Amino acid sequence: MSEAIEAETAGDPCSQSKWVRQSLRQLQAKLASVGVLLSHVSIGRLLKQQGYSLKANRKSVATTQHPQRDLQFRYIRRVQQRFRQAGHPIISVDTKKKELIGNFKNAGRSWRKRAERVNDHEFRQDALAKAVPYGIYDIVHNEGYVYVGTSGDTATFAVDAIEQWWNRQDRIHFADERKLLILCDAGGSNGYRLRNWKLQWQLFADYYGIEVMVCHYPSGASKWNPIEHRLFSFISLNWAGQPLRSLNQMTALIRGTSTQSGLRVKASQLKGDYPTKVKVSDEQMATLHLTSRRICPQWNYVLHPRTWNTEKT
Repeated sequence: MSEAIEAETAGDPCSQSKWVRQSLRQLQAKLASVGVLLSHVSIGRLLKQQGYSLKANRKSVATTQHPQRDLQFRYIRRVQQRFRQAGHPIISVDTKKKELIGNFKNAGRSWRKRAERVNDHEFRQDALAKAVPYGIYDIVHNEGYVYVGTSGDTATFAVDAIEQWWNRQDRIHFADERKLLILCDAGGSNGYRLRNWKLQWQLFADYYGIEVMVCHYPSGASKWNPIEHRLFSFISLNWAGQPLRSLNQMTALIRGTSTQSGLRVKASQLKGDYPTKVKVSDEQMATLHLTSRRICPQWNYVLHPRTWNTEKT
């Protein structure tokens, strides 16, 4: 048995990175050819005794590490501490994976007596809508808010969703709301290169008379954005195996998300048309009252209210 496994073992002989090239049944046939009769179940048991087990690939090798990655992480940590000590709002934002609404399979399993019957294929034309869930996670109070749209995942949609959260009467208010810190990814509807993202925040700052500071996580580091593991992961667990047959059902499943640590989640639908590819001119960019930070200025900046423009359009 050991000789057969050794002959079919690949990997680095100087490390623990080794694997068996053949399946259990192939090993069973090879052993039978030399007179060793073992079932594939027994072979699997013997492999486990030698430290082998079935393993999938693990995404852990960062191939796109930016040279300023660690510097940005340390800066975000310091900024968070300062905002928290001063009583300013801190939120983490992002768009969750877009979902087709209809009788489609949803990943995961749920306890039930009979499996849900869903379509055997997932075609866009069979969907009632394509939902765009934009999430806002209040880091200080462990509260999540998700706004579900059906139009484009754009900067205007993202800022509108955050504005809806800002104006909620039932959200927990902070001691000092003259400043707002937003943590987000480097790409998507809240990407650091998007001109319209910065323009929309300038309009928000003008209208509400507050300073908005934005800190982007480096490219390839979105999993460190708090909303991913403190909100989105639990929503996915809550609706695992549940077909999202309507927007109302999807919204209800999001609202039903909670954790033992006290996470509370609220969800609403955000109707409206948000066209993509909105152009922002150089002249409009020149009017922004934007100050880039000294550390990683491409990822850290503040939008200050313009006293001469207090109308949000």
